[in-house]
Amino acid sequence: MEFMKFDADKCSLCGICVEKCPFGALTIEGAGIVVSESCRMCGLCVRNCPEKAIQFEQKAKAFNKEDWKNFLIYVEQERGEIHPVTYELVGEARKMAGKVGYEVNCVIVGGKGTKENAEKLLPYGVDHVYVYEDPGFEGFRADCYADAVADCIAANKPSSVLIGATALGRSLAPRLSTRFHTGLTADCTTLDIKPNTDMIQVRPAFGGNIMAQIGITKSRPQFATVRYKVMDKAEVVANPHGEVVVCPVNEKMAESRIKILSSEVIDKVKSLEEEDVLVVAGRGVRNEKDVEMCRELAEALGGQLAFTRPMVENGFGDTAHQIGLSGRTVRPKLIITCGVSGAIQFTSCMNGSECIVAINTDPQAQIFGVADYCIVDDLYQVVPELTALAKKQKED
Repeated sequence: MEFMKFDADKCSLCGICVEKCPFGALTIEGAGIVVSESCRMCGLCVRNCPEKAIQFEQKAKAFNKEDWKNFLIYVEQERGEIHPVTYELVGEARKMAGKVGYEVNCVIVGGKGTKENAEKLLPYGVDHVYVYEDPGFEGFRADCYADAVADCIAANKPSSVLIGATALGRSLAPRLSTRFHTGLTADCTTLDIKPNTDMIQVRPAFGGNIMAQIGITKSRPQFATVRYKVMDKAEVVANPHGEVVVCPVNEKMAESRIKILSSEVIDKVKSLEEEDVLVVAGRGVRNEKDVEMCRELAEALGGQLAFTRPMVENGFGDTAHQIGLSGRTVRPKLIITCGVSGAIQFTSCMNGSECIVAINTDPQAQIFGVADYCIVDDLYQVVPELTALAKKQKED
């Protein structure tokens, strides 16, 4: 392991580090300590060495890119089902893989039923699905899940690792990138790959005012978390050829320092990204009474009310219901914008919607450039009429 450094002059070969290593990664060979690929850089050897002869080399070094190939996608499970962001990651990885001749592989970690879920991925054109199934993986715990995924990365040496930018993914990804002393680009909205296999990772920066292009040029693997609903779902292939590979799980790998004392299933609330219908209140909506007018339209259509960033900053909504580079990316079947000007920070995160209806009094508003139906009128006249029509449609 390149990041572990042993001071031969200080080391007494007492064997305490070998004994304390939970992964069996250390052995005494000849006159020194040898570290295998099983090392997870947990730091127990460093903390327990009585001679202080072990340290981490904190500076990442250049890798031979030829040794690191293919894509690896972390498959998140939610309540026993594969999270839909996985299929978007597979689709995007397949596009990039075709440019450089890479395979698209997946790794899935969990309790009972994990292998069955792995088989559901094969029709989407993945080459291998590596399965780590054990009762100890029942319920997400960041430490032991990181151990399992790190084991897969160390064994297969993928060039790029893609993880959904969900609450779980945002917890797992930084742990993995730290272990491998490489870069992580969080919350990506666009991905591409160069012929030299460097991945181009695009994400909003400076509060969404610019789109930064980030590259990890020297170290491997390249880690990226990707927003849900920003990419197209993978298509089923005609002749799937992939295989499920069950990986061994030892007791230490599945053992977590996190103990679950009790758990309770919380009724899932439909997120903004999952809605088929959205009504968006923009700066043209001036007060709380007008916000409720828009909310009434959203409820009449069976959808949710969303907001632009200025509306959230003014206290009318929360970030969970904000659309934009500093909020959520959505692709509903129908989106109706009310008093939204249409800045690029907003439109880039909703222009994949199937049908966009824009209401604005300014005929030159930028939002009309992406809208399918443009209504140049006072929203205080239009919205109540639309609400009345929606309610009447329900009654009929």
